[in-house]
Amino acid sequence: MKATVNVNGRISDAGQAVVPVFDHGFLYGEGVYETLRTYNGRPFLFDRHLERLRASAAMLRLLFPLTDRELDARVAETLAAGGLGTAGGGPDAYIRILLTRGVGDLTYDPAACATPSLVIIVKAFAAPVPALFEEGVPAVLVSILRNHPGSLNPLMKSNNLLNNALAMQEALRRGGFEGIMRNYRGELAECTQSNLFIVKDGAVLTPPLESGLLAGVTRAFVLEMAGGLGIDAREAVLTDADLFGADEAFLTSTTREVLPIVRVDDQSIGTGRPGPVAKRLLAAFRQKAQALTATPLGEDAAPVR
Repeated sequence: MKATVNVNGRISDAGQAVVPVFDHGFLYGEGVYETLRTYNGRPFLFDRHLERLRASAAMLRLLFPLTDRELDARVAETLAAGGLGTAGGGPDAYIRILLTRGVGDLTYDPAACATPSLVIIVKAFAAPVPALFEEGVPAVLVSILRNHPGSLNPLMKSNNLLNNALAMQEALRRGGFEGIMRNYRGELAECTQSNLFIVKDGAVLTPPLESGLLAGVTRAFVLEMAGGLGIDAREAVLTDADLFGADEAFLTSTTREVLPIVRVDDQSIGTGRPGPVAKRLLAAFRQKAQALTATPLGEDAAPVR
């Protein structure tokens, strides 16, 4: 798929975009990232994603090279160059922002890298096909464990995604749309690319951050939204038995919104069809996303908060 890439302020198409091989993001996986999408051409929940990006960078003691306003401008410039979003007058966009330690010698010493590298990738957003939401998706419980917080803290959205990649590859081999990961204690943590929720007796439950998962932006938004709808929504330590005994299950992410899980391994969840709570949350999520991005973005306006 055609993409436009901004590498340290230089915009080009994907084929011309380059990062030096001595960049420590390539050599050692020293970097962090965020994935966003636009609705009505505007980046959604941009401030929350930026806050998490800065928090991830701080965990790596990685200097952030731009102010919020400068990053806003660079994203808008890249969208415009790609003919995407409000600035470009085109379709909605997928946005990935990556920050690495930068170019340095073959050493773990961060002092070897004088300047961080900032890469922005934009391309037309390819929404999941409607049938996935209408019929739900299968998932599998994978054998790969989520990183121990004492080794690589899952709260950091790191460019080093080998843990997630291996788990997702196992899920794909076993016919899953997603892989559900446990932590080192055997508790459910999250999916390889999304957060996990179940519904039991009308209550929406999701593993707490202490179970070793990323603090998903969409996860937090759904929890807030559910409360506003009068739905009991809270964190709870979850096990395999909770998942298989649930009335419903669903996953959340920036690009998948609220997506029902109807089967795990060979067992149906609930009725084996998308349930009423997931449907209600998906409809409310889309309504709020559209409402929050409906106002045209002026030259001095901030991205959607």
